Amino acid sequence: MGALIRVYALTVVRIKEFTTSQFRQNDAGAFLTIDRHPVLLPPTLARLLKAHMASPQASSMLKPRASSGPDYLLPGRHAGRPLSASHIIKRLRNHDLPTRAARNTAMINAITELPPIVISDLFGLSASTAFQWAKFAQQNWTGYLALQE
Repeated sequence: MGALIRVYALTVVRIKEFTTSQFRQNDAGAFLTIDRHPVLLPPTLARLLKAHMASPQASSMLKPRASSGPDYLLPGRHAGRPLSASHIIKRLRNHDLPTRAARNTAMINAITELPPIVISDLFGLSASTAFQWAKFAQQNWTGYLALQE
């Protein structure tokens, strides 16, 4: 799940709500629907998600009850509920994957390649937040690029 943060600047709170029905694969590639947008996944990430869904690791000590709810990519201890955000963050930290720094880096990379309004729609941010990220990225990268010349 760290890859979803690093590639798409997603928050753990959003990732924990992803369900298996949001993943689709066809001849064109593998897609994960983020909000209402099917996003093409890199092949390696698609393989990882497929393998993860093939053997979900619910952490309950009790036999899970049948659930009429969605099948979460990250199933929690209770049937029909995802892992908590704090548990996911703890798992990522145990593998030296800091979530905030990874998301910030991904957001800066995205905002330098796409217009803020596209980022707003794609990542589910408010337009003002996307424009703040663009301003932040421009301020930081301008000085850095000037030093590289």
